[in-house]
Amino acid sequence: MASLWLAALLLAPPVSVLLHRDQDPNPPITNVRMEPRTKRLTWDLRGNVSSIECVEGPTFDTKAENNLFCQFYLLPKCTRTNYTVKVAMVDGEPYSTWIEYPKQEGNPAAAAEGLACEVHDKDALTCRWAVGRAAPSDVQYYFHLEHSSTAQRWACPRYLTNEGKHTACRFDNISAFYDPKQHLFYQFWVTGTSHGDAIPCSELFSDLSKIEKLIAPNISASCNKTLALLEWDMSSHLHKHFDYELQIGQGADTPSTHKVEEDKSFRLTNPGTFTVKIRARTSSPDLIGHWSAPQHFVCDPGAGALSHVWLSSSLMALATLLTVGTAVFLCRRYSVLKTLFPPIPHLKDPIGGSLHNEKMFTWEAGRPSQEECPVAELQVLRET
Repeated sequence: MASLWLAALLLAPPVSVLLHRDQDPNPPITNVRMEPRTKRLTWDLRGNVSSIECVEGPTFDTKAENNLFCQFYLLPKCTRTNYTVKVAMVDGEPYSTWIEYPKQEGNPAAAAEGLACEVHDKDALTCRWAVGRAAPSDVQYYFHLEHSSTAQRWACPRYLTNEGKHTACRFDNISAFYDPKQHLFYQFWVTGTSHGDAIPCSELFSDLSKIEKLIAPNISASCNKTLALLEWDMSSHLHKHFDYELQIGQGADTPSTHKVEEDKSFRLTNPGTFTVKIRARTSSPDLIGHWSAPQHFVCDPGAGALSHVWLSSSLMALATLLTVGTAVFLCRRYSVLKTLFPPIPHLKDPIGGSLHNEKMFTWEAGRPSQEECPVAELQVLRET
């Protein structure tokens, strides 16, 4: 029996043993630490290692750069996370060690609860939270915003309070921190203060484009008896491409739903009297905006075309005709007056004045003018 057990032991494949930090008296790396400013997990290298990788939490892993550190781009400030370093040796068994970061202080139940943020009304950002269940009576909370790659930070410009405690923060214009040339990933976190207790912080990571509440488009309509043309405008700092959903109710019929992809108009035939509302949506990420307020339109049954288009065209044509007619009338009137009342010539004053732009005639005494009539002398022969 003993011989069989020994044979099985000799034939069994070798098992790799993973040594932990407490089991190896001469570990290949020591002083494992997190550097918050650079977001690097680093250590002191002592042994002849082949490769090193780091694991954040249960799943995310990354290879070390030159076996000296692991670079992270999103570093939690409030959520305690396990970081494991796995070392492959050139000669010898693999080794691993781990740390927890950040170090938590105070009662987690005193931290702000339910932190949530949204971009709304196109320009504004509002983040809200609730007072922690175990927060002391003198607790006060403060909001912070940080770009994930540049590490630039912004403090809250305007707090909303509840019973004297900050429970929301509002940025009236995201242009204060948003740069369209950079990616949209930000870290939001809320810290707390108290005279007697340490207050842990709460945090949230998010892409701004994923937390936007899309505004309702502004819709207008031009219509006649046979056709209605619906048009709208949509605006966002964070998205460029939209699809739309319209709900149109005509008379007593159940409202119908119409989908429009990346266009800003819709044609409705035989519209009559109808009510319409609209909302926008995006596919990446999948966001659905607010419905617009219902708008009521009554189309003119007597109009032969889109009313405002034809009205504008008619007014422009009428104005053109009036202008041309007035010009012709004035020109012809001036010509007639000149024919009926030609200018009267004046005598030239050789001493005093001169008349400009007038036709002048010289008067010579003794010379018959063209206007003198010849006179014949008559002789009376007899009286009757």
